Amino acid sequence: MSTNSPENFDSDENALPSKTQLKQEAERLKKIGLELVDLTKGERDKIPLDDELLSAVELCTRINRKKDGFRRQLQLIGKKLRSREIGPIEVALTNLKSSNSAANRHFHSLEKLRDDIINNGMDGINKAVTEHPQLERQKLRQLHRNAQKQAAENKPPIAAREIFIYLRTEIPQP
Repeated sequence: MSTNSPENFDSDENALPSKTQLKQEAERLKKIGLELVDLTKGERDKIPLDDELLSAVELCTRINRKKDGFRRQLQLIGKKLRSREIGPIEVALTNLKSSNSAANRHFHSLEKLRDDIINNGMDGINKAVTEHPQLERQKLRQLHRNAQKQAAENKPPIAAREIFIYLRTEIPQP
């Protein structure tokens, strides 16, 4: 068997990555850079970034996305990421995304519970109180009556908002 066979090249542990692999890695790092740029300042503070990388990301947030400078700044961020350990950054981004999705799920469950109370009346209130014993049945009945009255008079749904606010304060996010 010759030493130049394809099997020997694949098993060589010291082989350099192919040009395609390098391009794919550069694209992946640019996408991570774009995720960093899309974060709010408060979210960005939770990510372990050094000062040089942080200033590059903040500069990119100030550049108009339709301009070529934005693309070049993203490439610079990707280049800076290549020389750093990005494992902690990826972990922090994943944790941030999962906490955001949990908050969204909680928000939607509260909206669904509010709609159930408004649409089903006492059945919805009983179900809500059964699932969440800390809720006050009398307060929910009063808010439900106000919501029905406002809907009948074609007024803004202030009571529906009050139901949601009450549910949000009484039912903590898991």
